[in-house]
Amino acid sequence: MSTDTDLDAIRAVVATVQHSQQHELVDEFVGLFREDAIWTSAGGKRLFGRAAIAEFTAQVLPGAMGDGTVTYEVEHVLIIRPDVAAVKVVQRYFDGDGQLSGQGSPMYVMSKEDGRWLLTANQNTGVAD
Repeated sequence: MSTDTDLDAIRAVVATVQHSQQHELVDEFVGLFREDAIWTSAGGKRLFGRAAIAEFTAQVLPGAMGDGTVTYEVEHVLIIRPDVAAVKVVQRYFDGDGQLSGQGSPMYVMSKEDGRWLLTANQNTGVAD
């Protein structure tokens, strides 16, 4: 059911998540979400709608990287139907010395809207040590 074009576009969304997080770009990050998206942060904060996601992100993203960085890697894509995909991501946090300092295991449900894949229902879960 999937096409290489869709998989590339989905990977590009995840790459943009990484870019926006690494560079603390609130607007770039928020622009990846549907207007009515659902987001649950790694800390368990439940957010409903792009406006709530934007407000929360504006509070927590600036300064979040400090001396470190974060990477996002697509682990698995399940195309549920041609316009809906479940995307499992491996998230790794690195300190200023490049040492792994934490991990996350986000699940992004994306929908294709007017030819563009958007984050729709998302859960960011920390990985226990």
